Amino acid sequence: MLPLRDIFNPRLPEGYVLKVNTYPSPEALNKLLSSCKEATHPSKRLSAALRRSSFCLSIFEESNERLMGFVRATSDKGLNANLWNLVATPGEYQDLLLLFLVHHSLRILRREMPGCSISVSAPSVAITALLNQGFLLDPNGIRAMGLRL
Repeated sequence: MLPLRDIFNPRLPEGYVLKVNTYPSPEALNKLLSSCKEATHPSKRLSAALRRSSFCLSIFEESNERLMGFVRATSDKGLNANLWNLVATPGEYQDLLLLFLVHHSLRILRREMPGCSISVSAPSVAITALLNQGFLLDPNGIRAMGLRL
């Protein structure tokens, strides 16, 4: 089990707010994904994915409710959990927002499913945040592959 890295207990910048299980609209999430150079998804499929998620974390700007960061989790509620759509708006706070999302996702998963394995589908800009929270790149030579349908 990954140790919880409380020494990296990140704080949100002033003017940002975290909302747990406040699912953004598919349009808002696609806009964020697009701004991060990530693949977007048809609204109907994205809505279904959001509904079937175990939880999501959304970071908004307080002043205008603009979606600034997002991650969602799926799980078999026993052995495995997966983090998807880990993104944060490019700019000054991107690294901090990614670190915050990873850290708080791990806190929820450790509380609700201690000992489960955790995989992440994330852009390369999130690698630092993942490493800071104890993730290993390709542990024991394990390589993951994905197939875009």
